[in-house]
Amino acid sequence: MKGKYYITTAIAYTSGKPHIGNNYEIVLADSIARFRRKEGYDVFFQTGTDEHGLKIEQQAEKAGLTPQAFVDEVAGVIRGLCDLLDISYDKFIRTTDADHMKQVQKIFRRLYEQGDIYKGSYEGLYCTPCESFWTESQLVDGKCPDCGREVKPAKEEAYFFRMSKYADKLIKHINEHPEFIQPVSRKNEMMNNFLLPGLQDLCVSRTSFQWGIPVDFDDKHVVYVWLDALTNYITGIGYDADGDSSQQYKKLWPADLHLIGKDIIRFHTIYWPIFLMALGEPLPKQVFGHPWLLQGDGKMSKSKGNVIYADDLVDFFGVDAVRYFVLHEMPFDNDGTITWELMTERLNADLANVLGNLVNRTISMSNKYFGGVVSRKDVRLTEGDAALDEDLKQVAAGAYAKCAAKMEELRVADALTEIFAVFKRCNKYIDETEPWALAKDPAKADRLATVLYNLTEGIVIGASLLEPFMPKTALKIASMFQCSLRSFDELGTFGLYPDGGKVTPKPEILFARLDVKEVMEKVNAMFDARRAEAAKASDAKATPAKEAPAGPKPMPEITYDDFSKLELKVGEIISCEPVPKSKKLLCSQVRIGSATKQIVSGIHKFYTPEEMVGKKVCVLVNLKPAMLAGVLSEGMLLCAEDADGGLALMAPEKDMPSGSVIC
Repeated sequence: MKGKYYITTAIAYTSGKPHIGNNYEIVLADSIARFRRKEGYDVFFQTGTDEHGLKIEQQAEKAGLTPQAFVDEVAGVIRGLCDLLDISYDKFIRTTDADHMKQVQKIFRRLYEQGDIYKGSYEGLYCTPCESFWTESQLVDGKCPDCGREVKPAKEEAYFFRMSKYADKLIKHINEHPEFIQPVSRKNEMMNNFLLPGLQDLCVSRTSFQWGIPVDFDDKHVVYVWLDALTNYITGIGYDADGDSSQQYKKLWPADLHLIGKDIIRFHTIYWPIFLMALGEPLPKQVFGHPWLLQGDGKMSKSKGNVIYADDLVDFFGVDAVRYFVLHEMPFDNDGTITWELMTERLNADLANVLGNLVNRTISMSNKYFGGVVSRKDVRLTEGDAALDEDLKQVAAGAYAKCAAKMEELRVADALTEIFAVFKRCNKYIDETEPWALAKDPAKADRLATVLYNLTEGIVIGASLLEPFMPKTALKIASMFQCSLRSFDELGTFGLYPDGGKVTPKPEILFARLDVKEVMEKVNAMFDARRAEAAKASDAKATPAKEAPAGPKPMPEITYDDFSKLELKVGEIISCEPVPKSKKLLCSQVRIGSATKQIVSGIHKFYTPEEMVGKKVCVLVNLKPAMLAGVLSEGMLLCAEDADGGLALMAPEKDMPSGSVIC
C-alpha cells in the first residue's frame, strides 16, 4: 500500500431528487477513488446527505410529512442514484445520524466555551435556499450572489463565530500551500473577494425554525446548517470533540481531497478551514471546486419539465455510457454541457465506434482465422511491419504514465482522452495492417496472428486503464478476452497476454448505436408525459378530493408457524441475462451463502441485466422450483409494488453477507 487516501464529496442537500448536474460530482469522485485504489492507496471514500435547515422544513410541510420522514425518503433516492451509478463509496453519512448530531453539539459547545462563538443578534438579507445572510453590498442586482434568488429582510437572536480571529492564519496557509485550493481561479476568487477585504463574523445558529441540531445549552437555537454539514468530514470517520477520536480518524485525517461544486467553494475554503483551526485540527490537503454540468438548451427546471436525471439517462444509454459522458465532457475549469443529442452522438462515436467496434472486430477475426486462439508469434515481414508494431506498443505501454499524470492534476477528462488514444491507435493499426488481406495468404498466417495478438494486448491494456472510469465495461472486455484486468504496475509492459489464450466464441455488443431522431422522440414523449402528470397533479390540488376507492382486500391473518415455513435469506446476484422467450423475464444466478440458485423474475421492465449484477437482494429460498418460459426457477426475489404497478427489489438496509437469514 502507498498509504491512505481520504476523499469526500459535498453531501447532497435533501430538498429533492438531484439532477445529473448534481450527480456528476459523485461520479467524478468515484473515478478518482477507484484510480487511487488501483494505484495501491488505502482509499476511504465518503459521501452522504445534508438533512437540516429551513428549506427542508418547508418542503416537508408541503409534502405533508414530518421533516424526518421527508429526509428519509429523499436520502433513499439519493443513495439509490449513487448505487445505480456504481459508486464505490465506503461510507454514506447522514447529518441526522445520531453520532454526527452528538458531535456537532459537542463541537458547538467547545467553540463557545473557548470564546470562538458568542451570542448576539442578526439583521440582514436572508436567502432561504442557500441558508445565508447577506449585506446589501454583497448582493448582485439585489439578489443572492450565490444562487440569484430573492432575499428577504430577517432579524433574529443568533450565535456568531469570530471569523476574523483566524483570517490572517488562513491567508498565510493558502499562500504557503498553493495546492490547497484548486483550480487556481477559485483560489484567486476567495482571496480577492472575501479574505483580503476582511471577514465578517458568521451566524452559526438559528431560532426561526426547529429542523436542525439543537444547541444543547440553549435549546431555543439550532445549529446553522453549514457548521452542521461541514463537520461531517470529521464526524464520519470518528472525530470526538472531547479528544477521544477513533483510530480511523487518526489514520485518515487530514482529508486528501474535498471534491465540491464551485458554488460552495467559499464555505469549504474559508469557513471550514477556520472551524478546523479553532478545533486545533489539521486542514484538508486540497479542496477542488469543479465546474458545473449545464443543460445545453437552457437551465434545467422542474417547472419546465426538462430536468435530466441520472436514472433517465441510464435507462436510455446504460450506466457506463453515462459515467463516460459526464467525465469526458467536463472541462477542468469551465462548465460542461449536456444534451440528449450530444449524449447520443458521443455514445455512437466514442463508445460504439471507437471502443465497441474495435473489441468486436478483434474477437471476430480471432475466431474466424484461428478458432479463437490468440498466439504470440512476433513475426514482421517488412521494416514497415516493425515500425507499426513498435508504435502501437509504445502508445499502449506509455498510456498509464500519461493517464496517471493527468489524474494527479485531477484532469479526469484528459485522462480518459489518453485511454481512448490507445483504442484509436488500435483501430488505426487494423487499417494499416489489413488483417483481412493477410488472411488470404497462408504464408502470412504468423504475421496475421501477430497483428491479432498485438490488438488483443492493446485492448486489454486499455480496458485495465478504463476500469476506474467504466468498471463494468472494463470487466466485460476482460471476460470476452478470457483474462483478468491488470494492475497499474503491469501496464508499462507490452506482451503479458498469454500465448495461446482464447477469446469468447461470441463477442457481446458493448454499446449499440442509437438513432438520434428515435432517442429524441422517446425523450420528448417522456417529458410530455411528465408535464401532463404535473398538470394533472396541480388540477387535483385545486379540486376537492373525492373519496378514495377501497383498497385491496386484506389478506387473512397467519400464525408464526405459517411464517416460519418461509426460508428468507440475503442473496447476491452474480450474473443475469434475459430469458430468450420472454420480454418480461430475467434469469439471475444468485449466490446464497455457499450455494447458488437460478431464479427467474418478471422484472425486465424495471431492471437491465447489467443493473442486476452485484445487487444484494432478499430471496425466498424454499419456493418449489418451477419452469418459467422454459427456464427453471429455484426461488423468488422479493419486490415492492406500488399502486401503478412499479416494482423495486427489496434489499437489506445495511450491507449484509450473502446467506444471512431474514427473520
